[in-house]
Amino acid sequence: MDLTWRPLTLDDAPALARLYAAAEDVDRTGEHFSADDLREELVAPNVDLARATVGAWAGDELAGYGLTRRRDAADPVHMIRLQSVVHPAYRTDAVGAHLVEWFARTSREVHERAFPGAPLELHHGSHRNERWIAGVLTRAGYTHGRTMVNMRVNLADLPPQPPLPDGFEAVPFDFEYDLAALDARNDTFADHWGSTVYQPEAWRHLVTGSKDFRPDLSFLVLDGEKVLAFVLSHHYAYQTAATGLREHYATWVGTRAALRGRGVASGLLGHTLLAAKAAGFDRSALNVDVDNAHRALGVYERCGYRVDDEWHVYVLS
Repeated sequence: MDLTWRPLTLDDAPALARLYAAAEDVDRTGEHFSADDLREELVAPNVDLARATVGAWAGDELAGYGLTRRRDAADPVHMIRLQSVVHPAYRTDAVGAHLVEWFARTSREVHERAFPGAPLELHHGSHRNERWIAGVLTRAGYTHGRTMVNMRVNLADLPPQPPLPDGFEAVPFDFEYDLAALDARNDTFADHWGSTVYQPEAWRHLVTGSKDFRPDLSFLVLDGEKVLAFVLSHHYAYQTAATGLREHYATWVGTRAALRGRGVASGLLGHTLLAAKAAGFDRSALNVDVDNAHRALGVYERCGYRVDDEWHVYVLS
């Protein structure tokens, strides 16, 4: 059947959720999304719904989609994020070719509107089981840039947690510290591969203003009004509905450079895990770059996390 390609609208969120579910039946990425989850993503401030999304339609069925996500800075490279899912029944050479051509053309248009003259890279993440799109990207000249891993720990048999060092206190997140937490995140992740700053609008939409944000399970280490370390948590209700497991997600974990190596990160994360366990969560998860320069895997392993899954980032310069 010939496919009709057009930009997505918010009314397409239910069809997009069905597309993700059909792909998950084959790919087994472990990710589940409701229409509300996807609608929240489509209205993000760095997504241009009309000009930077596309859906492939087979009649009333969404056969695939693509999205290009502008970043908040080009410092010095604008690393546009790409997303795509294609229904297993439509994973053909023609669909793959259409997607990579659309990614190249649309990303250039997004880039020229945002950061004209800056260098551009395209970044597409995929689960290790998503072999079809990995092949499409590789044949189009993308190279494997990084491996990310999901780590998990069961909270029922949580090992003893490392304490915060003397002189440091875990302070519950409060929205009066929202911008201070953003400043700490931007500083902490400034030298991480693939990372760039968040502007307040994107930060509030994607992180602290998300419907899934759990301020009650988020904690800070403060020096006056300055955030020195942070663990910011989310809970994805639709994921729980699909799996039957209440999973706490430590979305952002960071410590400013002056405190690294002193046990602050592991102590604050340990405090968070104990709070998640007391709140009735079954397990905790987080995602980390395996080549993280700050030896983050070791921090997380001290809290009981173990590698559970693998993701890859493909890059085109």
